[in-house]
Amino acid sequence: MIRKLSLSNFKSWSSIENKKFEKLTGLFGTNSSGKTSLIQFLLLLKQTIASSDRTQVLNFGTDKDPVALGSYRDVIHNHLQEQELSFELSFDLNESIDIKDTEEKSKVLFSANKLNFGCNIFEAKSKRLCLNSLFYSFSDNKFTMKKNKEKNTYTITSQPTSDKKQFKFTRTRGRIWELPAPIKFYGFPDQVRTYYQNAGFLFDLQLELEKQFSNIYYLGPLREYPKRQYNWVGMQPSDMGQRGERVIEALLASRLNNLKISRGHGRKSYSLEQYVAYWLQKLGLIDSFRIEEVGNGSNIYNVLVKKNKNSSEVLITDVGFGVSQILPVITLCYYVPEGSTLLIEQPEIHLHPSVQAGLADVFIDAIQKKNIQIVLESHSEHLLRRLQRRVAEEKVNNDFVKLYFCSNDTTQSKLTNLEMDLFGNIINWPDNFFGDEIGEMTAMNEAIIERKMKK
Repeated sequence: MIRKLSLSNFKSWSSIENKKFEKLTGLFGTNSSGKTSLIQFLLLLKQTIASSDRTQVLNFGTDKDPVALGSYRDVIHNHLQEQELSFELSFDLNESIDIKDTEEKSKVLFSANKLNFGCNIFEAKSKRLCLNSLFYSFSDNKFTMKKNKEKNTYTITSQPTSDKKQFKFTRTRGRIWELPAPIKFYGFPDQVRTYYQNAGFLFDLQLELEKQFSNIYYLGPLREYPKRQYNWVGMQPSDMGQRGERVIEALLASRLNNLKISRGHGRKSYSLEQYVAYWLQKLGLIDSFRIEEVGNGSNIYNVLVKKNKNSSEVLITDVGFGVSQILPVITLCYYVPEGSTLLIEQPEIHLHPSVQAGLADVFIDAIQKKNIQIVLESHSEHLLRRLQRRVAEEKVNNDFVKLYFCSNDTTQSKLTNLEMDLFGNIINWPDNFFGDEIGEMTAMNEAIIERKMKK
């Protein structure tokens, strides 16, 4: 789970300092205010880690990747290529990590369930990206790999972040050479194992960072149109796809794997398919939902729905467009493994205001049942108002929800923490957050008075 983010010189963001993330983190704001860029940044790191090219510091992506960002010049703030791109991320780990002493196996050197990572990236004269430094902070110690001046070699060091005794790396006898460049933006070169007797644990920290990003799942704002028929031959997708195109495959795979969703003590668990149908009904979109194979062994499936109890069962293509748009959102929330982080852009697209509000309840329920984190980018006032209401009703507390307002003053983006009190009131409500509602009503009343006076 992501806990904090600091970021410098990425796209419209000049600087973000120690912004907290909670179980449900909402990014609101006007168009082109930088909301999407924050999600793009996390996806950039994820696709870089997943890349097979170990020498590529950042994988800016192609059309086949979650994001295609061009080049360093395209992502660096104000296109000033001489600037460094730097960031720091803090994570709460799903399980505590114990690092054992290489000499005394029964002795634990470090143990913690939190991990910090940061790095500084620059573009060399050769136009290749390089790292000035990277670091991992873990269990009151900071382990740094830093570039040596005027060389393309690196040195690793350690320093305590508290009053604990400093850990010292021990050189392997005869291995006095300096280290080569890191792997991608986060990885230690293999020589670390051979040049130092007691540095192998650094790869455990590296592996944990990889796990954190492998547990990030993304759903984009533009979702697929529904189909009259779906083909499935047993694929088990890891997510819904960027456009929700794999949602029916995911539902069928969950049926095969007998995935169950708990409904609380003393209540029968639902299959994922049943639980999705439950939410579609609860949100008032349809009365029933099911997936049926056209013929035994055909591998071709229909998605059948009923608008209300008295209506006929029809294909999903023959009901309102909103059902197919919200289907990947709900399914993703309950399909991913526990401890996952979801990045969702504009979940409210094509949905009625009452359904937009109900989405907040879906997210709260999924977070509580699956122990996941959701980071969403939204323009929906109705979704926000429902979150405020649930805080007022004590269904969730302020430590559960973190809300930000993104703005842009033409030179850089700004991230403002929306301060919510115990009753769900936003104390520092920004001007024209969701438009000028009072201004619109005033202008309307003035127009009415003017028309009446003319008559």
